[in-house]
Amino acid sequence: MGSCKEDNGNLPNCLWVEGPIIVGAGPSGLAVSACLKENGVPSVILERSDCIASLWQQKTYDRLKLHLPKQFCELPLLGFPENFPKYPTKHQFISYMESYAKHFSIEPKFKQVVQRAEFDQVSGVWRVQTQNFEYVSRWIIVATGENAEPKIPEIPGSERFEGPVVHTSGYRSGSEFKHQRVLVVGCGNSGMEVSLDLCRYNASPHMVVRSTIHILPREMFGLSTFGIAMALLKWIPLRLVDKLLLLMANFTLGNTDRLGLHRPKTGPIELKNATGKTPVLDVGALSQIKSGNIKVMEGVREITRKGAKFMDGQEREFDSIILATGYKSNVPSWFKGSDFFTEEGMPKTPFPSGWKGENGLYAVGFTRRGLLGTSADAFNISRDIGGGFGCPGIPFFNLSPSITPVFILLFLGSDFFTEEGMPKTPFPSGWKGENGLYAVGFTRRGLLGTSADAFNISRDIGDQWRALRDSNLQR
Repeated sequence: MGSCKEDNGNLPNCLWVEGPIIVGAGPSGLAVSACLKENGVPSVILERSDCIASLWQQKTYDRLKLHLPKQFCELPLLGFPENFPKYPTKHQFISYMESYAKHFSIEPKFKQVVQRAEFDQVSGVWRVQTQNFEYVSRWIIVATGENAEPKIPEIPGSERFEGPVVHTSGYRSGSEFKHQRVLVVGCGNSGMEVSLDLCRYNASPHMVVRSTIHILPREMFGLSTFGIAMALLKWIPLRLVDKLLLLMANFTLGNTDRLGLHRPKTGPIELKNATGKTPVLDVGALSQIKSGNIKVMEGVREITRKGAKFMDGQEREFDSIILATGYKSNVPSWFKGSDFFTEEGMPKTPFPSGWKGENGLYAVGFTRRGLLGTSADAFNISRDIGGGFGCPGIPFFNLSPSITPVFILLFLGSDFFTEEGMPKTPFPSGWKGENGLYAVGFTRRGLLGTSADAFNISRDIGDQWRALRDSNLQR
């Protein structure tokens, strides 16, 4: 990274970045930086706070755990420690990300608040302005994600309320609300978990349910509900998977309509893919609702000095209000001169193609598919930019199990595959053969297995390619 001069010859606080500029040092920024580094591409991460993963470190409640098993939440190229539990805690996940950054020698530039980023049509570069520097590069990767800023709803009368109004980004523990009557606005995973946490401190949470919602058990018959869904999607259509999940959820949880929790007509996975609305994975809140410890309330009509009036005509007094209303993208506030993002700060092109724009613009962490989507974006971006560093493309045979037996008739001279067209060596080692032979997509573990193969193959060939390149340079 070097300095650059303006046309008048003066030396401003201007820095030329050899590789991409990554905005944001959360999981998305770290993931894409690691993948780029694996492909021999340097990068610079600009982070507004003083730490990596600031949302996790500074804006999450103490009892937070990953909602999905750890194997679905790993960043590319480095898994969780084996001794971590199935559902790592907030502090364990932070520890994992810090180890991840250390492992790949990722050192973000902290306290760099991006005020403006824009493509310079004349020079053909991106100019990213912070409070004291201008960074210049051929590429920019927007990694601030979907959850950059708290989403604060406009509720009539909020300014009149005499008690504290706190967004979940400022909530740490129910110990601050002991024996209080608390209005929790929002019934997603955060609203449910905050309400559950309040119960443990003898508070009286009243949870506002403004719309329909899917609630699923976190596990069914000892298995992760998400894992079951991913396995079923390999074999049967999405809508049928949704029907099976709801059938099992009704068997496990009962009819949630009786509790004031009405399900949408669209199934949970289809709704998630279409709108990004995540189903609630129950970790105990539902039993508290059934017992009456958590009260379900209809939408708020207005906030009063002492409490709230509701759409069904009820009026209640509260000591505190907690807004479990989620987060939003902050991209529109600083990213200028491009129509790649919507007014809400999300890529206009939906997943899986929303990771790449024009003129060296990329986005990671906007898939509404969690860390699995982040990993897919990071891998695509690193591969795409890696080509710009002089690495020629590597041809792969793109086979699927349905056509492999036919192909094996033509694939002669190797005993890597069985007569059925599957690698003889089982997962996780069936991705590599001899003499430059590789296979991807034969793991019988769906897209997770495909991702694992893809990372292993790209890393293995990349190592060989870099060794060959370095050897040629020394001649």
